[in-house]
Amino acid sequence: MIPNQWYPIVEAQEVRNDKPLGLRRMGQDIVLWRDIEGNLVCQGARCPHKGANLGDGRMKGNTIECPYHGFRYGADGACRVIPAMGSGARIPGSLRVPTYPVQERFGLVWMWWGDERPAADLPPVLAPAEVTDNRKLYATKRWTRPVHYTRYIESLLEFYHVTYVHRDHWFNYIDYLLLYGTPSKFGLDGRERYLAATRITNHQVETEAEGRTIRYSFDHCQEDDPTNTTHYVITFTFPCMVHVQTEQFETTSWLVPIDDENTEHILRWYEYEQVKPVLRIEPLRRLLPWASLYMEKWVQDPQDVRIMEHQEPKISAGGVNKFIPVDEMNAKYISMRAKLLADAAAPREPAPAGDAAREPVREPAPAPDATAGNGTPARATAGGRGTGGTRRGAKPKEDAAARP
Repeated sequence: MIPNQWYPIVEAQEVRNDKPLGLRRMGQDIVLWRDIEGNLVCQGARCPHKGANLGDGRMKGNTIECPYHGFRYGADGACRVIPAMGSGARIPGSLRVPTYPVQERFGLVWMWWGDERPAADLPPVLAPAEVTDNRKLYATKRWTRPVHYTRYIESLLEFYHVTYVHRDHWFNYIDYLLLYGTPSKFGLDGRERYLAATRITNHQVETEAEGRTIRYSFDHCQEDDPTNTTHYVITFTFPCMVHVQTEQFETTSWLVPIDDENTEHILRWYEYEQVKPVLRIEPLRRLLPWASLYMEKWVQDPQDVRIMEHQEPKISAGGVNKFIPVDEMNAKYISMRAKLLADAAAPREPAPAGDAAREPVREPAPAPDATAGNGTPARATAGGRGTGGTRRGAKPKEDAAARP
């Protein structure tokens, strides 16, 4: 996992003000909730008293209540109430949970995973124009798979595996019929055309100026029939976003680390431009993306995951793959990921002397133990304007096999 990054962790609409949402992300248990005004709070889920999971607790006004003994914690992480000690009790300052900076962007909740920084030093949440400027209707769904996120990302950075992985399930015939078949043959030649397209041509990789986004365009075609060609544009933005665009479909995936063995796939499927002139009613236009998401979750994606589960090593990194020329985007991803890991491990420059607007940045603490160093809770308003805040979090651990 790459430290000092914003990671999307869940759809924003899943976080409510009447019930906490417990998740596991980045190798740690967290809890999300909203206060009465709708402000978003993200905290470590373990009650410091006896380790109960606050995700199993309840909301009590602007606090979250531990399900075990009723301890209540505010948005700043401090314990406010200990029922067993009475209303006038002096609460130890050590009874607090870590609080993390969060933002709401693009319909998702993003959590800062990295070292402690002043709010003004936190970088913006990045996404390419394919996401920020996209005005299409879409549907979003998420699910968990037992693979490392690097392997999951690699599977979406190239599509020449599809001929061999997605060929035998009966439900794939819907894909053949609708996406690859020709109208003159009523789509019945779809499977034949799908299996015949095995060659990658016209491939080109570009890295955008900020060095965080890679764009890969190529044609997936039948060697002896250039009319049987699908043009792909794949856009990757660190740490974990893959956008895929073809004439047939358009999707955005966020492959979010749960831990070193599991990944959360947040998949957004956009409406089909082909049917837009026919289906004028928005709810009807969302039905096809929803249907595509369910097919992806239960048919297509499991076919990929069965392969990924048996890959070795489990974590991809430099030197573990023997790439061929058409794997240039995979190779670029691996090299850029190694650089980001190295950059995150390097000490940050201290603030200039006398600069009152900036604080020295401390190295990551060895374990979560408190809230923001400036006392500000890590929050974001319901409208997505984060108040920021710093935090003391667990020192990010590099993937052992991925160290450059």
